[in-house]
Amino acid sequence: MNMDTAAAPARSGVAVFCLVFLPFALGHYLSCLLRGVNAVLTAELLGAVALTPAQLGLLTSAFFLAFAFVQLPVGMALDRYGPRAVQAWLMALAALGVWLFSRGHSFAELMWARAVMGAGLGGCFMAAVKAVSCAIAPSRLPSVHGYLIAVGGLGAATATMPVRLALHYTDWRGVFLALALAALAIGVLIRLLSPAMPVPAAAVNKASVWSVYRDAAFRRTIALILLPHTVFFGVQGLWVGRWLADVGGLSAHNVAYLLYLGMAAVIFGAIGMGMLTEWAGRRGIAPMQLAAVGIALFIAVQVAMACNVVSSLPMLSVLFALLGTVTGLDYAIVAQSMPASLTGRAATCLNLLIFTGAFLVQAGFGLVLGCWPLNSQQQYPPQAYQAAFGVLAALQLPGLAMFFINRYRRAGPSGKMAACTAAMINSKEDYETRSLWTSRQGKTGPDR
Repeated sequence: MNMDTAAAPARSGVAVFCLVFLPFALGHYLSCLLRGVNAVLTAELLGAVALTPAQLGLLTSAFFLAFAFVQLPVGMALDRYGPRAVQAWLMALAALGVWLFSRGHSFAELMWARAVMGAGLGGCFMAAVKAVSCAIAPSRLPSVHGYLIAVGGLGAATATMPVRLALHYTDWRGVFLALALAALAIGVLIRLLSPAMPVPAAAVNKASVWSVYRDAAFRRTIALILLPHTVFFGVQGLWVGRWLADVGGLSAHNVAYLLYLGMAAVIFGAIGMGMLTEWAGRRGIAPMQLAAVGIALFIAVQVAMACNVVSSLPMLSVLFALLGTVTGLDYAIVAQSMPASLTGRAATCLNLLIFTGAFLVQAGFGLVLGCWPLNSQQQYPPQAYQAAFGVLAALQLPGLAMFFINRYRRAGPSGKMAACTAAMINSKEDYETRSLWTSRQGKTGPDR
């Protein structure tokens, strides 16, 4: 593997888009497509291979487990060799996993292929974050990250209605074979088009990885946003469609259509959230404050989903996807709080936690549903989904409550307004000078 050691010259916005953003964004697009495609192909997979609900959950979540397993080595490789070289090889591995999945005939074969697929796609988003972080101004990171998440939403949207339409021309195995060829083509495109990125001389070792987890800013970010992010990934990727069918009684076509609308909501929500974050930053409102409000609304939607009011199910499924995009702020917050030499490892450390959590959420949701018997139509009762969504909402509430409690304690009842004003001034100054967080040299500041 060759090191990307060339110094990065100044490039125009068009060059950055075509040579840096677009090739890596295509990898993220394919990653999100493959992450959620099983939600639409559930019936086809069950028809081809005898799978229990628990096996279906494990099969789909194997992607997340493998994805999480490779995060730390991928992050170290990104900082050591650069995103171009690393991502080209990973896309080749992903193509192998997708091809193996298209050839699988048993639960074990499909699960191992899905794991290889997840491992190969494990660097897509972080490689994109690393590449754009080296190519654009730090103040532009929230909006560009929003665009990346929007591209991922487009990939997830492609996994709904377009995949359903493709089944009119081929079977699910043909769909995966085409996706394997697409993964291989994207890897070649990244290798040929993407320029070399400067690689910091800083040592890449375990100590530098653990320093990310020990960072106070990193811990504050995950305390608030990690669990909601895992819930968004885990539930949207598999169980929202099943909930719409079992509780709402919707047909497969209507479920695919609503999932498609949900992914369209992710696209517009991610772009809007990035623009809103930049607008708020210029007015002294920190991203963590926006994230806290968004997560409160996101949890409220989950509570409403647990109520199982059939007439509201379509609207709630779209709102779940729309408000779930607020959890993507954790990537921008972490990227802005870390030095350039650590951005790859910081993003992958975050992804390790997110995808491990998504695996647990996706598999755990299925285990909770399994506590109730299936009816004659192979559907779970509404009470099963009430329990599952209720558990998820309850798990997220403590992090949100602690964020607001800590802010109140920092301000104090008598000096609350003064502290809030100081926080807004400081966060505006920090935004304009890049640091949205307390500096790593020990400077203290208001809680964000």
